[in-house]
Amino acid sequence: MRIAVVSSPAARKQPPDYVQALAKGMESMGHRVDIIDAWTEDGMKLPGYEYIAVAAEPISFFSGKINSNITKVLAAGSTLAGKKSAAFIKKAGLFSSRALANLMKTMEKEGMVVNWSDLLFNAPHAEAMGKHIGA
Repeated sequence: MRIAVVSSPAARKQPPDYVQALAKGMESMGHRVDIIDAWTEDGMKLPGYEYIAVAAEPISFFSGKINSNITKVLAAGSTLAGKKSAAFIKKAGLFSSRALANLMKTMEKEGMVVNWSDLLFNAPHAEAMGKHIGA
C-alpha cells in the first residue's frame, strides 16, 4: 500500500525521529512510505496515496493547537474525501489530547476518514504504531 506521512513539527526542521520511526515501522510491513514535510511541500500529490498518516506536535507546551501548515497541505490535496487516514500527535505538553482532537477535526473537515488516532511518546513507540497500519 502507498502511504504518505505528513510531518508537521512545531518548528521548522527536518522530520523528527518519531516521524522517521513511524515510517520505518510501516515500511517493515511491506508498505511504500513517503514523508511529506508540511513546512516545505504542498499537498498536491496526496490524492495519489491509499492511506495518509499525519504526525504533528502541539505548537507549544501549554497549547492544544496544531500548526496551520497542516490545514494548508490537506486543503491543497483537493480530492481527499473518503481517504483512510491516521492522526498522531507527539506527546509534548499539557494539552496533547486536545491537539489530537483538533488534528482529527481538521482531517475530517477535508473529508478524510480517520480510522486510527494515538499519542506518540517516543521513536520506539512510533515504530511500533507504524507496524499496525494496514495490518
